[in-house]
Amino acid sequence: MMVMNMRVRERLDAGQPVLGTFLKINSPALVELIGLAGFDFVIIDTEHGCFTHADVENLIRAAEVTGMSAIVRTPDAGDSAILHALDSGAAGVQVPGLSSAAEAARAVRSARYHPLGQRGFARANRAAGYGAAPLKEYFERANRTLLAVHVENREMVEDIEALCALDTLDIVFLGAADLSQSYGVPGEQDALQVRTALDRVTSVALAAGRDVGAVAATPAEMDAMMEKGVRYIVWQSDIAMLRGALQAPSRQFAGYRRA
Repeated sequence: MMVMNMRVRERLDAGQPVLGTFLKINSPALVELIGLAGFDFVIIDTEHGCFTHADVENLIRAAEVTGMSAIVRTPDAGDSAILHALDSGAAGVQVPGLSSAAEAARAVRSARYHPLGQRGFARANRAAGYGAAPLKEYFERANRTLLAVHVENREMVEDIEALCALDTLDIVFLGAADLSQSYGVPGEQDALQVRTALDRVTSVALAAGRDVGAVAATPAEMDAMMEKGVRYIVWQSDIAMLRGALQAPSRQFAGYRRA
């Protein structure tokens, strides 16, 4: 028995786009609903959400029930954060908070077993079937989990060529919101300097054979990303989608309320 649902890995390897969303609400039922709605993956957001290690395991289980891949956005680039996510059976990790290719290289080493890295090994974890998985097969499968690195500050933009030269990096994820802060225009993701940086990162990453990921909030944004070659599409978040779904009938009903 091995977990680590490879749906996203397999689709990306086949040249296909994938659709996911950020999960910030600790609800296995919500994860199942996302999977049943046809999403390819869910990103359990332990950087901004409130989740224990046990919560993460149960959310990954919920994703697997629907055949959906579970990715974990780690709270930081620490070795233990990456290890906990992957040992829990995540199909990959998204690592934020990096400022150089050298820092990203350490994250790569933490996410891969020998000969690709130096990930800490304990056989009695969920990803390894609690010790039941044949070791050779487990190591091979574990080394195919996805590794995405966030580009969300000026320093990482300037180091993008070195970042994309890392052999086992899979996805360069565009952090437009944080980039706007780094460029001195917080919240202005369409500012010229931010768009220029995002376009440069996308161009370099695609030329290096890396997949590019980004957040889309509207159908028009999704279309624009697909046209640029972005294939790892993150549609808003669970909170944003729920807020929109709840506000629509409330606005419709507003005309019937008495002043």
